[in-house]
Amino acid sequence: MKNPTTKRMALAGLLVFILGLAATSGTTSAAQENWKSWPPRNFLIQSLVASVPETLKAFHPETGRFGTEPWICNDQNVLLPLAAAWSLRSPDNPYYHDKKLLEVIAKGGNALVDDQDEKGMWLFRKKDNSTWGQILMPWTYSRWIRAYVLVKDALPAADRQKWEKGLLLGFKNIRLIIDSPRIQNIPCHHAMALYIAGQVFKNQEWQKAASAYQHRVIKDQFPDGYWTENFGPVVSYNMVYVEALGVYYHFSKDPMVPEALHRSAKFHSAVLWSDGNSASPIDERVIYHKGINTGNVGFTYSPEGRGFLLSQIKRFSEERKKEALHPKDAASQPKTYSARIAYPSFQQGLLSGDSAVTLLLYGGSGKVAPLPAEKDKGVTVIGKNDALLRRQKPWEWAFSAYTTKPIQNRWIQDRQNLIEIFHRDLGVVIGGGNTKLQPFWSTFTVGDPFLLHHRPGNVDPNFIPAVDLIWAPEKATLADSEQMTRMTLKYGAYETAVSVEPLADGTLAVTFEAPAGKNIEAHLPLLMLSDTLKTANGYTFAIGEKDLVLDSANIGDSFVFGKLKVTVPEGAVLRWPCRQHDPYTIDGHSELSNAKLVLALPFDKASTYRVVISVVQ
Repeated sequence: MKNPTTKRMALAGLLVFILGLAATSGTTSAAQENWKSWPPRNFLIQSLVASVPETLKAFHPETGRFGTEPWICNDQNVLLPLAAAWSLRSPDNPYYHDKKLLEVIAKGGNALVDDQDEKGMWLFRKKDNSTWGQILMPWTYSRWIRAYVLVKDALPAADRQKWEKGLLLGFKNIRLIIDSPRIQNIPCHHAMALYIAGQVFKNQEWQKAASAYQHRVIKDQFPDGYWTENFGPVVSYNMVYVEALGVYYHFSKDPMVPEALHRSAKFHSAVLWSDGNSASPIDERVIYHKGINTGNVGFTYSPEGRGFLLSQIKRFSEERKKEALHPKDAASQPKTYSARIAYPSFQQGLLSGDSAVTLLLYGGSGKVAPLPAEKDKGVTVIGKNDALLRRQKPWEWAFSAYTTKPIQNRWIQDRQNLIEIFHRDLGVVIGGGNTKLQPFWSTFTVGDPFLLHHRPGNVDPNFIPAVDLIWAPEKATLADSEQMTRMTLKYGAYETAVSVEPLADGTLAVTFEAPAGKNIEAHLPLLMLSDTLKTANGYTFAIGEKDLVLDSANIGDSFVFGKLKVTVPEGAVLRWPCRQHDPYTIDGHSELSNAKLVLALPFDKASTYRVVISVVQ
């Protein structure tokens, strides 16, 4: 008897081969797309079509599951792009009404039903095999119901009946949790899916409840275009609200939605660096990660949003093509990196099928507005001077005056690291966002920073221990001009200040001020720009797993880190690695790549420190 695994691989391979033959049939090149108006339909269809054979390579015919072990319910999210490819009529789409593809889709939905518990929940498992309890996974339910909309009339009777049983079970229980008065991204996504389920299954009460929640979401949006989960914007997770409202609007045509989406589009455009990444000090949830967020369907309903989409997608596409032509050192990359580069969609700079289908099926169209980041000079202010980005290219910098006390919630990061600096050739060099249990990321501390730290392996730490240390300011005030951006900060009884000043020689000065002799320390956190550090004293140090502590006497008057040169005032201390507490790992451990090299500036005798940064060849 043939080995089941071999048999499965043979069946999956045959299916990929058959469907892949059609995928090579002369699609219209996305390179011919008009990138001046929305939507770039040829590019989106090409992205969707290219994703199908890649998805089918990970299909397991005997179970109906997709993906690698351990299987997680989110692996089935590919049902939506597959269903779209099956249902979308286009001369460039060879999968339209393909019978074999429909069989795969049917099995994929059946696999979700097979794994549901009595409440329609799945085990929330991550690919590192950590588990987080049972969940009505919103991202899976929303894609499953949208896939059902597209294929329901073509599903074999037994499969349709099984899908409906699983969907009704899940949405019956989603309805029970949708009345929560608290606004969060997960129930917002649930409400979008519940509205669609209400339309499909002709349940007016579900539609009414879903709309009521989305109205609370819109009411909870700040006039500046963002949502908060504690205090100030959650930049990355705002995207969840924008996408959910965008899809909801397509199905509901609710007149309350477009203006909320317009406000969000303006906010997200305002916080972009000129390389397409977002300024991280403003975000209360996620640290800086280099990677272009291409936006989502909610951006298609305003000129600013469509400008965001076109600019970000074009930049993303160009970056992917570059990476495919010049892949990074495979040893330093995750195992999935080399596999992704091998895919045609990666090599061609295309979007994921999931992104493409949402933009194709649910989006608006129209004119575009340019991004603030396209200007060489200027300032973008958020709110009533709550945050700003100033551009004097090649330098750009962001200041965040959102301040609040740290809280116990592991997901809400301490608002501690309040400035970020970007260079056109290097990207973000200083800053990198907020974390917890890491006072060396704080712009200032008052007290002994060694009193606050994460104990390795602790899965339930006290994030606000009673220690003699203040690591997050209680108040911040911004003042800005072309000559200087300055922020004053209140830490308990003490006032401090930090400023950024562009100099005539093209360098940038960062100045810290605080009263001397009060156990205050300033910190300049640098992202991991290189694996070596070169000091003015002629020494080279490895930046790796080993701890590194160097004082100004060891360093000399400056050091070079990658292509960034940093002057070192007398009395300063350089520390590596100052690690992140990662909320997405159960024990808080983080990758070395997210650690910071920190220039610590203790105000023992001095009351002012001036650090000059520049780029060297």
